[in-house]
Amino acid sequence: MNKEKRASSKILIILMTYGSPKTIKEVPQYLKNIYEKKNAPKETIKEFQRRYKLIGGSPLVKITQEQAAALEKELNERKTGKIFQVVAGMRFSHPFINKVIKENAEDAEKIIGIIMSPQYSPIIMNGYIKELSTAVNELKNKSVQLTFATDWHAQPYFLNALAEKVKQAISTFPTNVQKHVIILFSVHSMPKRIIDKEPSYINDLKDTAAKVAKLVGLPKKRWMFCYQSAGHTPEEWLKPDFADIMPVLKAKGETHVLIAPVQFLADHLEILYDVGIGAREQAENQGIQFARTESLNTSPLFIKALAEIALKK
Repeated sequence: MNKEKRASSKILIILMTYGSPKTIKEVPQYLKNIYEKKNAPKETIKEFQRRYKLIGGSPLVKITQEQAAALEKELNERKTGKIFQVVAGMRFSHPFINKVIKENAEDAEKIIGIIMSPQYSPIIMNGYIKELSTAVNELKNKSVQLTFATDWHAQPYFLNALAEKVKQAISTFPTNVQKHVIILFSVHSMPKRIIDKEPSYINDLKDTAAKVAKLVGLPKKRWMFCYQSAGHTPEEWLKPDFADIMPVLKAKGETHVLIAPVQFLADHLEILYDVGIGAREQAENQGIQFARTESLNTSPLFIKALAEIALKK
């Protein structure tokens, strides 16, 4: 295909998330990027290095790139008459959003930015919008169209992908207890001040959990909504954290729990450490048998969800 025809038909999709350090030595710089160019406290750096070491490093960047490759394949196999290129760009680590756009977008007629969070918060996620918009404005290609996929928390393929993982995880428990497992649908905690300004964000998170519970066929008494991964700041963060729930479950005589994150789309620190290590220890300390759902990663249903989201833009 000649370059002129390609330039008139290529749609570039960028999957955006926050990134992760490649090595333990990169943790200070990564946190500095998050802390808006200010050095993180030494205690925070040390704790994050400990956690990354325990999980063997975060696979987030690699998995997001694999999701991009799978989505590109899915879209181009649909033969829509357009050429799709899908890339991954990070906000706080390599490959940075601006560099990825500079390297791939000059021959695109349209750019679609997909923030890898199904529930959209203008306050929390404005940084992605700003960085991608700035990167596109710096292109020599001034005719390129830019659009964003924001809230997609109720996308059917996405919900079914989550439900599939919950069902698979429940099946790993002994047959005689599968109908009694308590499912905790978890989301990333956040400062209360943010939700006071933007309550719809939490409502969307809770809506995702409720819709997945319905697809799985869970009675209300078998599932709960909770928070995880609260930040290292003194301000008030949303609760209940799953650590708060474990003693309550024990007091009620519950013996089996499954944690199902409904916001995170790939394995990373908040899954592999906060859930896989932290939540497991909290459950087992209460004598409760623990499991977690597999992350969506490159689940075929999830890739179909991303394809539908992109095609509607």
